[in-house]
Amino acid sequence: MTDVTRILNAIKRGDAKATDELLPLVYEELRLLAAQKLSHEQPGQTLQATALVHEAYLRLVGDELRSWENRGHFFIAAAEAMRRILIENARRKQRRKHGGDCQRVDLEKADIGMEGPSDDVVALDEALMKLSKEDRTKGPA
Repeated sequence: MTDVTRILNAIKRGDAKATDELLPLVYEELRLLAAQKLSHEQPGQTLQATALVHEAYLRLVGDELRSWENRGHFFIAAAEAMRRILIENARRKQRRKHGGDCQRVDLEKADIGMEGPSDDVVALDEALMKLSKEDRTKGPA
């Protein structure tokens, strides 16, 4: 029986301390699994492997009591949790509220409509600078 399986059995028995022991043992493997899952995602994915591991781990050992038969069963559950997180993230990004109907534009290729500051903006800036300078020379009231 591996250490991971032993800890999983302790979690199954209700040992709350065992969940603290689990993460350091499985963290590197979960990071590799997350990196592999993310490598299949579209370019522009903003979710990082570390965040994916943490979110999946919270789902696995959260409030709801779960039990895993062994190490392999735990990693299958982790892979499924990561897959669901990536699907939820993709669906969220497709929503109009989050820019789903917008297209990405490379800033270097974008045509910016403003050539430079207008005369009004420059005049306003100069007036504000003058007021600020006068306030500093007067001192506290």
